[in-house]
Amino acid sequence: MLPHLDPADVERVRGCFTDAGYTPDGVRALLGRSAHDALTRGEPEPAARASRDGGELGTLVRLFLLDGCEPEPAVTAALGDLDPLLAGRIVRRTPDGIVAGLDVRPYGEAGGDDPGSPDDANWWVVSDLDSPASRQDREHVTGVGGASLSLAAATVRRPVASLLDLGTGCGVQALHASRHAARVVGTDLAPRALALARLSCELSGVPVELREGPWLEPVAGERFDQIVSNPPFVPGPARVDYVYRDSGQAGDSALAALVADLPELLNPGGIAQLLGSWLNVRGENWPDRVRAWIPDGCDAWILQREAVDPAMHVGTWQRDAGLVPSSRSARAQATTWLDWMDAERVEGVGFGFLLLRRHHRADLAPRIVVEDLPGELTDGLGPEMAGWLDRTTWLRAHESDADLLAATLRLAPEVILERASGVGEQGWSELSTTVRRWGTPSWEHEVDDVAASLLAGCRGDLPLSELVELLAVAHDRPVDALVSGTLDPVRELVRHGLLVPADGWDPA
Repeated sequence: MLPHLDPADVERVRGCFTDAGYTPDGVRALLGRSAHDALTRGEPEPAARASRDGGELGTLVRLFLLDGCEPEPAVTAALGDLDPLLAGRIVRRTPDGIVAGLDVRPYGEAGGDDPGSPDDANWWVVSDLDSPASRQDREHVTGVGGASLSLAAATVRRPVASLLDLGTGCGVQALHASRHAARVVGTDLAPRALALARLSCELSGVPVELREGPWLEPVAGERFDQIVSNPPFVPGPARVDYVYRDSGQAGDSALAALVADLPELLNPGGIAQLLGSWLNVRGENWPDRVRAWIPDGCDAWILQREAVDPAMHVGTWQRDAGLVPSSRSARAQATTWLDWMDAERVEGVGFGFLLLRRHHRADLAPRIVVEDLPGELTDGLGPEMAGWLDRTTWLRAHESDADLLAATLRLAPEVILERASGVGEQGWSELSTTVRRWGTPSWEHEVDDVAASLLAGCRGDLPLSELVELLAVAHDRPVDALVSGTLDPVRELVRHGLLVPADGWDPA
């Protein structure tokens, strides 16, 4: 029997959580920063100590977050009648007391810069317990992890009428989507995942349509304004060891097929955002491989966050599944996996983000950009993804040299200029000059003295054509030569947000 709660019990349990303060802010306040940070690192003992005098909230923290066994009277005091939770497999009775049957975790989204804002969302995410035995179950449903957090932070949050969470798992993306989408549909192949997603959404008071089925079958013939997906993208042999990560198809072919098919589910102008992983194959250019997946009629931005060698890839995902890489069974699995990679000439495995936008018009030329994400990812990519869409639209509207020259640009306030020098026989000599956006992602471009002067002149008061003419005079260069050498670099600087239109991103 799958985990479940009747609607009346859902309301009652939600009320118990709220009354006890079992919310993200409540748990942080009880534990304090040090113990909360330790719990985030997977070190439970400081949190256990901090929760000792926490009353009902302390009981819930130890029960659901610390794998504790709590006296039944204490759990009853916190949650009321336990029979529905026992029958629904939310908790279990043991000879020593009550233990959690599922991970029920406070989660949320800030509604503003101030903690405790009335616009904050308080949710509860229900997933399987994060124990080695549970993680090795083929049907294991993961909770709030690095992948789901990365996708949530990279998602464009603009109001839309409809959003599809493809492969919803325990429902994390659907919860976030409810904040900016009027209608949210979540799908998953696994009945257990849908049962836990239903609990997550119902406990959180978030209405989501949940449908069972593989890939795009549950929404065949429908269209959405936005799609988000954290699909089973781990490249390997054609098998399914764990439903949450393995597609059953060899390598990255399942992701390639999904990317090719998704635009058919988008309304004109709609966007799809995915996490993905692709093979770096010997003798092939990985950007060309991934670029070939994009169907006609789409813009696309593919960002590779990192690339690892086959051994690191296999070891990482074995540990993620709770396996000990040195165990006999794990070594046998690794042998099969690495043999497959050798046969397929795999030199590395890339991981990153994919953004697609379906064109409004059939005659639009596609803009497909595949590149590495520079530096460490310290901030969410959501604003950057939205900015890339705006910048691509603006560049399309200023595609001709005449339109670009007529534009008035300014340097983004977070851009800095860096000069690197080295010591030679004559003393210091300049090696390079770079302009870089401060923050994440830290896009940077090398520039010469003329380009640096041009950027310094982009203050939002003169069109680009006049700036080029002034520079031609100052540097004794022909205007036509300066124009031909300037416009393509300017387009790249606009695309990465170092140069912005003085009047904003309205393409008109």
